[in-house]
Amino acid sequence: MKKILSGLLVAAFACSLVGCKKEAEVITLSGKTMGTTYHVKYIDDGTVSENSQKAHEQIEHILKDVNAKMSTYIQDSELSRFNQNTQVNTPIDISTDFAKVLAEAIRIHQLTEGALDVTIGPVVNLWGFGPEKRPERQPTAEQLSERQAWVGINKITLDMNGQTPTLSKAVPQVYIDLSSIAKGFGVDQVAEKLEQINVLNYMVEIGGEIRAKGKNAEGKPWQIAIEKPNMTGERAVDNVISLNNMAMATSGDYRIYFEENGKRFAHEIDPKTGYPIQHHLASITVFAPTTMTADGLSTGLFVLGEEKALEVAEKNNLAVYLIIKTEKGFETKMSSAFKKLMETKE
Repeated sequence: MKKILSGLLVAAFACSLVGCKKEAEVITLSGKTMGTTYHVKYIDDGTVSENSQKAHEQIEHILKDVNAKMSTYIQDSELSRFNQNTQVNTPIDISTDFAKVLAEAIRIHQLTEGALDVTIGPVVNLWGFGPEKRPERQPTAEQLSERQAWVGINKITLDMNGQTPTLSKAVPQVYIDLSSIAKGFGVDQVAEKLEQINVLNYMVEIGGEIRAKGKNAEGKPWQIAIEKPNMTGERAVDNVISLNNMAMATSGDYRIYFEENGKRFAHEIDPKTGYPIQHHLASITVFAPTTMTADGLSTGLFVLGEEKALEVAEKNNLAVYLIIKTEKGFETKMSSAFKKLMETKE
């Protein structure tokens, strides 16, 4: 017994000198949010300051908070209350989170030459791709003309100079839709929470928008698949990317659409025309430091189409990967920044 106790004391003393490190454990968390699902994976090597149950609870709280601020499907969300407000040129206080996302959406609007426009909500709803749940039919020219008059970044004023951000609208019907960027913001919020509890290696995904840092359980950068577009609903992989300390988001027209009289109408609306986009770009994947930025950029660049998207990407040093429909199938193109990114990951 004395020998056993002596051995335990020696082992304990050795641990105190060199540290007995916990064997790394892969934690997997998931749930539902923003009309889709989320998945979180991280490595707990003993340095994480909270257990997985507590981390999961906090992630759920974070995502509920984002939804409560930015969902158009929740009638009393902060965004819905602004949309329902008919007072014009009357600034109202908004949360810092709402202001941050809207400010980035406005910046990306300028960068994409107006292709990302979060005031497109009235037209999106008219086409049946929003919470209004209209029948799947093509709107009339008169209906579109009426709603197009409510659309435009110049019809909202965001002021972040005071202690509390404020937002006002120029016409009563202004309706903001943040679905093109809010999921990305949610990913970033979860990632930041993981870093706060000392997680060094993680991957966070909401509805296909992803942010990753560090390495996976095999000690390699997180391997993320870019989906190959197809019209059958089947899933296939086009490419696999190593993602480390970066975010990515993909936009495409092959999942949400309706057909009328043999013509296909995708859910991505061109703010300039009010009609669903009509081009050969099947999907575009954007890489950026934050998922919020990647999310917004992927929507705006997708609306532009393959040629203009690549032109804007080259002009602004954006890392993008494009999959384009051709008569012979699909072909891929990539920006110079994406090529450099892949070279540094190899």
